[in-house]
Amino acid sequence: MLDKNPEINLNDNLEYFQNEFKKNVPSLVLCSNSFHKIEFLSNLIVFEKNPIIFVDMDLLYSGYIESKIIKQKKDLVIFRPNKLDWKEKLSEIICKISEKEFLIIIDSFNGIYNLFDNLESARFVNSCLMLLSSLGKQNDCTIVVTGMAKNKDNSEWVLSPGGKHIMKLSETNLYFLKKIQNKLTIRIIDYDQKKSKEKSKAI
Repeated sequence: MLDKNPEINLNDNLEYFQNEFKKNVPSLVLCSNSFHKIEFLSNLIVFEKNPIIFVDMDLLYSGYIESKIIKQKKDLVIFRPNKLDWKEKLSEIICKISEKEFLIIIDSFNGIYNLFDNLESARFVNSCLMLLSSLGKQNDCTIVVTGMAKNKDNSEWVLSPGGKHIMKLSETNLYFLKKIQNKLTIRIIDYDQKKSKEKSKAI
């Protein structure tokens, strides 16, 4: 059961959140520190039993792999799409998830918005994410999208840096990740800007 503790120790409850991510496709995990984001993704990948597709839009995670700071898992496939081959890479990912269950990580919204820098392109990417989510659900795939963001006026989440508003994906659970006393913590956020309240849950 969950209580109302605002900060949840992620390492102690990683299995719980793996199940939460699986139930809520896609899940959007926001963070204000890129190193904390990479630590979170590394932990998630290490404990994942299914094969993993990592769409690296920031090139940060793959940079850690190439520099051997992080060891690449055998069943991890990394995609680094650009504006020219986005559709081709997307088709390849769709083919893979149509065959079996995957954890799909898209890192991050910032990289996507930088690649597609106008509103129509952002809508196109939003549609692609929803397509992946729809197809992923058919094969019990989990989709986690990360983003470097900050809370603006206690109601809106915007990309940081840049300040672009994050387009809300339907049926998306929103989480905020941070580190407290050397422990990664995570909380569930209510995205309804009319309520403008953060909803916290814990085991």
